[in-house]
Formats: sequence, C-alpha cells, structure tokens
Amino acid sequence: MSNLQQRAELQSQIWKIANDVRGSVDGWDFKQFVLGTLFYRFISENFSAYIEADDDSIDYASLADLVITPEIKDDAIKTKGYFIYPSQLFVNIANTANDNPNLNTDLAAIFTAIESSANGYPSELDIKGLFADFDTTSNRLGNTVKDKNTRLAAVIKGVAGLKFGSFHDNQIDLFGDAYEFLISNYAANAGKSGGEFFTPQHVSKLIAQLAMHKQTSVNKIYDPACGSGSLLLQAKKHFDAHIIEDGFFGQEINHTTYNLARMNMFLHNINYDKFNIALGNTLLDPHFGGDKPFDAIVSNPPYSVNWIGSDDPTLINDDRFAPAGVLAPKSKADFAFVLHSLSYLSSKGRAAIVCFPGIFYRGGAEQRIRQYLVDNNFVETVISLAPNLFYGTTIAVNILVLSKHKTDNRIQFIDASELFKKETNNNILTDEHIAKIMQVFDTKREVDYFAKCMDYAAIAENGYNLSVSSYVVAKDTREVIDITQLNAEIKTTVAKIDCLRADIDAIIAEIEG
Repeated sequence: MSNLQQRAELQSQIWKIANDVRGSVDGWDFKQFVLGTLFYRFISENFSAYIEADDDSIDYASLADLVITPEIKDDAIKTKGYFIYPSQLFVNIANTANDNPNLNTDLAAIFTAIESSANGYPSELDIKGLFADFDTTSNRLGNTVKDKNTRLAAVIKGVAGLKFGSFHDNQIDLFGDAYEFLISNYAANAGKSGGEFFTPQHVSKLIAQLAMHKQTSVNKIYDPACGSGSLLLQAKKHFDAHIIEDGFFGQEINHTTYNLARMNMFLHNINYDKFNIALGNTLLDPHFGGDKPFDAIVSNPPYSVNWIGSDDPTLINDDRFAPAGVLAPKSKADFAFVLHSLSYLSSKGRAAIVCFPGIFYRGGAEQRIRQYLVDNNFVETVISLAPNLFYGTTIAVNILVLSKHKTDNRIQFIDASELFKKETNNNILTDEHIAKIMQVFDTKREVDYFAKCMDYAAIAENGYNLSVSSYVVAKDTREVIDITQLNAEIKTTVAKIDCLRADIDAIIAEIEG
C-alpha cells in the first residue's frame, strides 16, 4: 500500500471514529477527546521507543513501575521533557478500557501525573496544562460515570485500532498528518469558529515558502498568532529540520488552541527544547522580545478584530508601533499585527502575513501606516489570492511579504485570484499554482494580467494604495467583436428584411386588387 493510500485509509478510519463515537455531542465540542486520545497514544509510544532504544529484549509496557529508578526517570525527563510509567501507557489503559469502572478517573490521574512529572525541569511550561481540555469528567461525555466511561472506552479502542505501523516506519508523519487531518476537518465543519485557528496546508505551504525563500538557514521561525501551529509546522515539512537552527516560536491567545499547538509540536516530533509556544495577547502582552529578531515570520492573524488601540495612550510609545507614528484603528487591529511582525523581523529575513484586503486601500490611520511601510521600503510583495481558500470565510485574502533587505525601491503585485482548484466546499491551491507564484516572486518578472512591479514614486502618487487590482490589469474576458464583420452581417440582414417587406407588399397589393 502506498503512503497516499495508507494515509487516506487512516484518515477515513479516524473520521469514522470521531463521528460514530460522539453520538449527540457536537463535533466541535467532541474534538478534544479524539485529539487528546491521539496525542496520549503518540507520546506513550514515543516514550516507549525512547526507553527501549531499539533493544528488542526490552518491552517497556510489560515492565513493573517499581523497576524504574529515580535516575532513569530523571534522565528521561531531561531528554523527553516528561515521564510515563509503564502502567500509565496508552496500550495498557486501552487493554482494560472496556472493563474498567474507574476509567475516567484513572485517565485524569494519569494526565495529571504526566504533566506534573516535568515540574522543576526546563520542560515544565511546555508540558503544563497539555491535557487541560481533555476533561474526562465532562458532562459532554454523558450524564453518568458509566456513560462517560463507555464513550471514553470507545474512543480509546478506536484510536488503539488505528494502524500507524512501527514507530520508526514513518509513524511520526502519519501521527502528525492524522492530527492535522482531524483539526482541518473539524475546522471545515465548524464554520467561522473553526477557521480562526487553522490555516489550510496548501496556503501554509505558500506562506512558508515565501517567508523562507532563498534562506539556506534561519535562526528560528515565529508566528505571533499561531493558532494550532499549522503554519510553523508547514515550515518544518517544507525544509530540512537542520535549516531552522533554534526552533519554532509562537504565541496564541485562546487557551484551547494554545494546547493544540503544543500537542501538534510533539506530534510532529519537535522536542520540547526546540519549540516555545506562549499563551497571551500578542498585541498587549507580547512574548519573545528577548528572542528577536527572527529570520522567518509566518502569520495568519485574525481579521479586523477590535483592540484597545488609542484608548491606551502608552501604546503609541511602544517600540513596535511608535515608528509608524499612529496606531491601527480600534475596530481593525490588522496593521497592529503587521507592525508587531515587522519589529520582530531580522535584517536578512522575511515575514509573510495573511491580510484582509481592506487594509491595503482604506484611508485614515491605515493609509499612514502604509506610507510608513512604503517610505521605509519594507514592502516586497502583495499577493491577492482566490476566494474561499479558508475555512469559515469566502473572502479573497491577500498575502503581504515584508523584507528589510530589498535592493531596490519597487513593490511587486501578484494577482493570483484565478489560481485555484474547486474541491468540496472550498477552493485549494495546487502545487503547480504555488510554483507559479513562487517563480514570479523569485524573478520579479512582469507577466501580463498576473504580476507587475511598481516603483516608489508611482505608489506614493497613488496615495500609498497597495491594492493589487490598482496595478495589475485584469484580463478582459469579454468576447472580441469584429466590427467590420458585424457591419457586413447587419447589412446583409437589412437587405433580407427589405426583400421580405417588398414580397409582403406585393402579396397585399394582389389581395386588395
């Protein structure tokens, strides 16, 4: 069976579990139990593989907890970031799940033990709260303990039955892909709330390539509104791991999504010491100021959200916003995220940011911020994408590429609005579409109806409008009319009409006579 067939079969099985087991529970609410169980199995098998170290004589799951010495535990936590006793492994819980009357409380105790195993170690903050949203006592699982245990057991047995292969045989990719498949499907079926934290893989791939274009190595990659981490992980998939030297950084305001992002890092085999995901409001409580600058920044921040803006007079003195001389409007924080990213960007790097189209042509404070960006030559490219590429919204978004190492003062505009393939309820970008965009982005070549480069003076004269449609002429798809031929056809038709009239007049005269 090919990898594609294996992946398709696995995804079908996972979605069947998610739908069959949840019963009357809303899918969006039930996702935490499926995702959490998948994560529990992954870290259990990952940890067992670490302890066994390819020694076939060791079966960690069959060992007694008592044989684990403090030294073994200490060394494991320092390396893996957490510890799981043999009795706490997913496989052992799954074996007795159907007959365990204390399943829900046993699971809660195991999750607490795994998280607390990191207390006092460097990994403490990376592990703390990972299972916070996997509430085994939740009434969403059922009204009685028996009901809760029945549903939990069904999820556990379902996930236990998934065939990932041996741990060292592409299991990591399959685990990670299965996880992202679940997240994307829940997002696709959840409407607006789902799309808030998940950037589809095909768009993520384009953004990652734009941010890391022609960089043989980057110090680290950062997403200031990282959601479930899909943009950061796409950078890992697209580039060899060693190119990203110091790891993956992100901040997320939603607690549940913050936990998803950390789980997602583990599931893609990024060790705790190679990622740093923070919880909090990026605009008002930014993290990683001591870690900047970043050579690559990728982001799909929320569109046109409210923020405190000018109601907090101290923000105009913030190092991120002060250079522009004005704050983003209180009802539209889009440019606040853009300026934040710019301030975290290194002199050799790029930031690729998904943006709401309106920020590129509206007046007021947004126009003044555009002027700051253009006057200081930070804008490399603006790309307009096709509509309906994202879950929960049909709008056609743009990608803004920022750079601090441009060699000229021109700005490139790419109209990629015609590049899409219809698939189910959404459009997608194919690899061919992405390659076409990247080829033009790389060469800065002008292509009729697709790409245009404008110099600084022309943009300034146009009121610092950065809307792609203002510079890339749309192809006229109307039918071309040959006027000479049309006139000849009209002349022929008129002659025929004259003949018919003459014939009719002759007939009438004959009848009257």
